Amino acid sequence: MTLTQLTYVLAVDTYRHFGMAAEKCFVTQPTLSMQIQKLEEELDVLIFDRSKQPVVPTEIGQQIIAQARTIVREADRMAEVIQAGKEEIAGTFVLGIIPTVATSLLPLFLKSFAKAYPKVQLTVEELQTHEIIERLKNDRLDAAILATPLEDKGIIERPLYYEPFMAYVPEDHRLAKEAFVLRSELQLDDLLLLNQGHCFRNSVINLCRSAFKGNEQTAGIHLESGSFETLISLARQGLGMTLVPYLKALELKKQKDKLLLKSFEHPQPTREISVVYNRSQLKQQLIEGLSHIIQKSIPSRLLQQPEGDVISPLTS
Repeated sequence: MTLTQLTYVLAVDTYRHFGMAAEKCFVTQPTLSMQIQKLEEELDVLIFDRSKQPVVPTEIGQQIIAQARTIVREADRMAEVIQAGKEEIAGTFVLGIIPTVATSLLPLFLKSFAKAYPKVQLTVEELQTHEIIERLKNDRLDAAILATPLEDKGIIERPLYYEPFMAYVPEDHRLAKEAFVLRSELQLDDLLLLNQGHCFRNSVINLCRSAFKGNEQTAGIHLESGSFETLISLARQGLGMTLVPYLKALELKKQKDKLLLKSFEHPQPTREISVVYNRSQLKQQLIEGLSHIIQKSIPSRLLQQPEGDVISPLTS
């Protein structure tokens, strides 16, 4: 039994396809298949049921994979111990981030991170929350940045900042003359929303849940989009109002757009943005460094925990 064989087993479990697993491991499929077959012969068990597509672990295979994940993780920990002893941080770091955070946050800290850790090869993957959780648990991400709380016992959450919601209200809207927006004034059928899958959409629905009745909709135009830019453009044309995170609001360049932004009356609805990682994650020093750089890169007012409740990204 070798670490290489166990690594190949984990790759097949992750991708459920021998060819794709071989590609990700930078070996040929025959080489990967042969090594897994040798391991199966040594253990006298079948780890994968190859008769099914995609391939799936056998019952005993699931137990072997769980143990293999622990063994490979502990071997990786040895390399981290050696690096720490040399006071050197290097290697790869795969970071997941949700789309509603990525566009505003990444430009604020990526250059600083690259300067602070020149020997780290950073890969950033823009993913939705459910994909991030799955990849963290399968050790395909080292850490991620998303809205919390997740309410998942297998994931550690470290809050980075608290981002208020801002309302973008067009000139002819019923709330256009208001200095501040009240939560009670929100109507879900009057809001332009992000598409299904975006946790910011879920947060907005939670914010409006007192007015939300199942899937009931009033007559008229109901629009959804995958980007804040589209929502703002549609709102500008008088098709409804929309809500945007504070950092996205800061990106608006046109003075007219800035004048259409309204704050909520205190306590402002706010989302919590955290760095999250698997409880068994190895790269703690790098995660701490990343967190510190992000917090130095954003407005200091966002570091303060809000007076009111944080709006959950989970639907209720």
